[in-house]
Amino acid sequence: MAIETINDTNVRGTGGEILVDALRRQGADNVFCVPGESYLAALDAFYDVPEIKLTVCRQEGGAAMMAGTYGRMTNTPGICFVTRGPGATNASAGVHIAWQDCQPMILLIGQVPREEFETDAFQEVDFRQMFGPMAKWVGQIDDARRIPEYISRAYHIATSGRPGPVVIALPEDMLVDVVEAPALTGYLPVETAPSDTQLEELRKRLQASERPLAIIGGAGWTQEASDDFKRFAHAWQIPVGTAFRCQDVYDNEDEFYAGDCGTTVSPDLRQHIEDADLLLVAGARSTHLTSPFKSLLGVPRTSQYFVHAFPGPEELGALTRPDLAVHATMPAFARSLAQMSGGTSDARAGWSSQVNQNYRRWSTPIECPGDVQMAQIIASVRDQVDDDAVFTVGAGNYTMWVHRFVRTTRVGSQLGPMSGSMGFSTPAAIAAKTVHPERTVIALVGDGCFMMTGQELSTAVQYDLAIIWIVVNNNMYGTIRMHQERDYPTRISATALKNPDFAALARASGAAGFTVTRTEEFQDAFDAARAANGPALIEVQIDPDAISTVATLSGIRKAALEAS
Repeated sequence: MAIETINDTNVRGTGGEILVDALRRQGADNVFCVPGESYLAALDAFYDVPEIKLTVCRQEGGAAMMAGTYGRMTNTPGICFVTRGPGATNASAGVHIAWQDCQPMILLIGQVPREEFETDAFQEVDFRQMFGPMAKWVGQIDDARRIPEYISRAYHIATSGRPGPVVIALPEDMLVDVVEAPALTGYLPVETAPSDTQLEELRKRLQASERPLAIIGGAGWTQEASDDFKRFAHAWQIPVGTAFRCQDVYDNEDEFYAGDCGTTVSPDLRQHIEDADLLLVAGARSTHLTSPFKSLLGVPRTSQYFVHAFPGPEELGALTRPDLAVHATMPAFARSLAQMSGGTSDARAGWSSQVNQNYRRWSTPIECPGDVQMAQIIASVRDQVDDDAVFTVGAGNYTMWVHRFVRTTRVGSQLGPMSGSMGFSTPAAIAAKTVHPERTVIALVGDGCFMMTGQELSTAVQYDLAIIWIVVNNNMYGTIRMHQERDYPTRISATALKNPDFAALARASGAAGFTVTRTEEFQDAFDAARAANGPALIEVQIDPDAISTVATLSGIRKAALEAS
């Protein structure tokens, strides 16, 4: 049967049909899934709703990462369907990223029939206990008539305050019940704004400041919000840095850009942060400025006047006590700042100019050991694509080449896991190309990172998504090896990898594949990858000694041995 409209306020159908209708009414247009028998009734309902595109993935972790990326790019919940038990545990990797990265998403899990609850049934898991610590809310729909209520609540919770994941379990037999239920109306995003008193206090502090510095990032940024913050920075002559893996929230070519405050923070920028007399952090969580690298903020207090704006009140003061705490969504906060009358000064002009000059010097390509110069390759790729091109990364030292040498200018043009999860780049690239098929998408992955979710290359082939993968292959888990060389020199274990021929693997999957062993080979490979007009992969074999943008393995080992 198909869902039936009873009147202006009610519909009738199976639980699966009412669920899919509720998602449609909330504006869902993409669903990422791995099919399972536990939610066959919902899959059947999607057959009659072609306006919702189903992207069928190869593993639930990849599907959940795609949904979280969709949420980050659109500021609306990404939707993911998986089956119970093993499917849900696989998906937990994506839920954890969505939680730590503040990505709005809704994970819908098929569940055992209601009569089998608490019998240790086949693939049964108590999802409230499993997902409770890493989701904003975990629910289970036992009555199909309440589906619209649960979906409405899920959308509002996922997007309000600190955005994040919601998990809902769907008992298999509930989805086949035929019921009459309310016809859902669209959700209303909640926006919070700074008070006039807070804005006046900030204005006074800025007027008295000679060395202010802003760090922005996190969730909820739009292009309009970024443009508003840029107007504010220009009016007040404030250099603007970006939080860990959030470089795209501010125009890196702007004269007031300070640089990346993540793992590739420059020594100069770290010193500028210490020297600032006013520090404004907007949208970034405190942990994104304290880990996985040395703290940029004092805990529990900073030495400078500290302003922290964040959409969830629970984050304000969680690690570092702010002198001015502002509970606001980023669009509302940036809009208010853009309307704040500015005050220029010679001191701030000289300060911001120095900060920006140091960033431009730091982001100029450098040489590294070996026949492949990654900085040169990454910079050349950036120069050849449009400003709205999307670069995705996972986790690992290879990401530093992107963070340091790619200058982004538009929101949504660089996607990486603030949670530090490996395997993110490939699913993120697929989600980005699904949301914006007209944009160039470049997925930077390490060899270890690619092998964690590389099976989703077949998903890109299935949907003919013209993504270009650049696999940086040094035949090891590079970040861990770097730490081993520093902490346990000459005692290296468990970090070496014997990899497949990635280019041949791509071709076997139906994508184009190329191998680069020298810098001068890359341009021809990149041209061929673009000309393929479909999924393409370039394996770049880099010297293992070129472990990062700031050090070599041999140099780290030598320093460790000399210090021991």
